[in-house]
Amino acid sequence: MRILVWGAAGAVGSRVTQEALERGHNVTAVGRSGPVRGDAADPNDVARLSTGHDVLISATRPRPGHEGELVDAAKGLLIGLRGSGVRLILVGGAASLIVPGPEVLLVDAPDFPGDLRSIALACNAQYDVVRAANDVDWTYASPPALLEPGTRTGSYRKGYDHLVTGVDGSSAISMEDFAVALVDEAERAEHVRQRFTVGY
Repeated sequence: MRILVWGAAGAVGSRVTQEALERGHNVTAVGRSGPVRGDAADPNDVARLSTGHDVLISATRPRPGHEGELVDAAKGLLIGLRGSGVRLILVGGAASLIVPGPEVLLVDAPDFPGDLRSIALACNAQYDVVRAANDVDWTYASPPALLEPGTRTGSYRKGYDHLVTGVDGSSAISMEDFAVALVDEAERAEHVRQRFTVGY
């Protein structure tokens, strides 16, 4: 399988690249720097670089103060892939997931950190753009509440619109296992035009 990873130099993107390469896939790594450069918000860049690939996994993250770039990138990716037959797996946010119990969105939970609200709302707007698309086979991948570097175990549990939590109420996964879930989705195409989430 030929996989294009956008944001390949980032924390998630680099792990996705490594996971896909270790499984024997042909990977093209795109970043703001490096040998292959591209702007996800530019449909022409997206169309040019995605040609010949089966799946594009986008794991771009904006710099602080530039959260609106998430929406611009989502639009650029969707327009650039239109009619190409290339599937899009977009790494999004957890803020639009429903918290078990009170049945509110994570971003509206009383203990949601105020300093994360800007990026959370940008991720929600990004999700709105993606789920309105009907001319690209997209998948929106939401991480759990806590996503940090850690260990690759190769295991995870999946959910859809509800936050995946453990028996202790925590919601977490390592970036390494999140990458496993993303490459699994690239291989299996189980959530086409759907959102999914993961956790332990």
